[in-house]
Amino acid sequence: MYSHPKFSKDFMTNFPVSANVAKMKMSSTLKAGQTAANLRDQGFDVIDLTLGEPDFPTPEFIKEYACEGLQKNLTKYTPTAGLKSFQESIVEFYAEEFGANFSPKEIIATDGGKQALFNAACTLLNPGDEVLIPKPYWVTFPEIANFINAKSIFIETEETNFILTAEQVKNSITDKTKLLIVNSPNNPTGRVIPADEMRRIIEVCAERNVYVLTDECYLFFAYPPTEVFTSASLPEDLRQFVCVAGSFSKTYAMTGWRIGYTIANEDWTREMTKLQSHSTSHPTSFVQYACGRAMENHAGSKAAVGAMLAEYERRKDWLIPALQAIENFKCAMPEGAFYAFVDVRNLLGDRFKTSADFADFLLNKSHVVVTDGEGFGADGFLRFSYATSMENLQNAVERIRKVLEQL
Repeated sequence: MYSHPKFSKDFMTNFPVSANVAKMKMSSTLKAGQTAANLRDQGFDVIDLTLGEPDFPTPEFIKEYACEGLQKNLTKYTPTAGLKSFQESIVEFYAEEFGANFSPKEIIATDGGKQALFNAACTLLNPGDEVLIPKPYWVTFPEIANFINAKSIFIETEETNFILTAEQVKNSITDKTKLLIVNSPNNPTGRVIPADEMRRIIEVCAERNVYVLTDECYLFFAYPPTEVFTSASLPEDLRQFVCVAGSFSKTYAMTGWRIGYTIANEDWTREMTKLQSHSTSHPTSFVQYACGRAMENHAGSKAAVGAMLAEYERRKDWLIPALQAIENFKCAMPEGAFYAFVDVRNLLGDRFKTSADFADFLLNKSHVVVTDGEGFGADGFLRFSYATSMENLQNAVERIRKVLEQL
C-alpha cells in the first residue's frame, strides 16, 4: 500500500508546532491536577490539593436561571460582547456593591477569566513590549506574554511579604513597559493589596502611560477584616488605563460553565470585541442569561458567596496553624483566595534539590498532591489548595507529618 512520505510516522512525531506555542509551557496547576486524576484512576487513595476549584456545587438558583434561559429558547448566537441584559447586570451590580460608575459599552462577556486576560493582552501588546509581572504569579501570566512575543519583567515581592507596592512598580517601569498584570487576592499566596496601595499603583502606571490588567477572579474571597476592592470603582481618568478581568468560576463555583467578563474603556473594549469575534464569538447564551440573573439577585448572590467564604475561612483557620506546626514548614496567614503558600526551602539540600523534588516525594510517599512553586516563579515553595473538604485537609496534613517524621 502506498504511503505518502508526509504522513509517515516520523513526520507525525515531529509536528511543526508554531514558534509562539512552542515557547509556552503547560499549565503546572492543571498538570498537577491531571497527575492526581491519573493516580486515582490507578486505584491509589490520593488527596488532591492542587486545583483552585471550589468544591461546592453551583448554587441552585443559578442552575434554575440556566434552565429558565433554555425554556426561553436562549440557545442562539448573542452579540460578541454579550447579551445586553448580561452587560447591564454587571453595571448595576458593581454600582450597588462598590459605587462604581461605568457603561454597558465597557463590558464584554468572555469564555472564562482566561479569555478575558488573553483578549486584553493580545489587543494591547506588540512583540518586544515589556510586561511587568509581580512574583509569585499565576502560571498563565508569563505564558500570555510568551505567546505575544512580549517580554516578561518580574517584580520580586518577597521583601514586602508578597504584597506589590507602588514603589516597586515605579522602579520597574522603563520606556518599553506597556502593561502591568496584577492579581489580588493573589494566587498562589493569598495576599491582598490594600485599596490605597492599589490606587497608588495605578496612578504610577497612568503617569507613565502604562496600562494595568487586574485579574479579580477572587474578588469576593477576602477574609474580614480585609476589605474587597475592585479597580472598576476608580475614577474614570484612572480607569482609562485599567482592564478588569472578572470571572464567575470561583465566585459562584461555576468553573465548568466557562464564563467571565472584562471591564475596560470603550476603545479597548471595541478592540477586544473585534478579536473575540474571530475566536470564540461569545460565551454560551443561556449561561450569560443565568449569570446576569444571578447578579440581579443581589441578596441571593451575597448569601451564596458568604456561605462559601465562611467555610473557606474555617478551613484556613485550621490548615495554616497545622502547616506551621510541621517542622521546616513556613506559611503566612492568607487574607484572601483559598491557598496556603508554604516555604519549604529549609528542606532543600542533598536529598531534595528543588521544591519539585519535595512535591514528588510527598506524592510518592503520602499520595498527597500539591503544586510546586516553580510554576509560579517561586522555587522552594508549595501551593496547597484548601478548596476541598476539612476531612481531606486533616488527612493530608497527617500523612505529610508521618512521612516527614521518617526522614
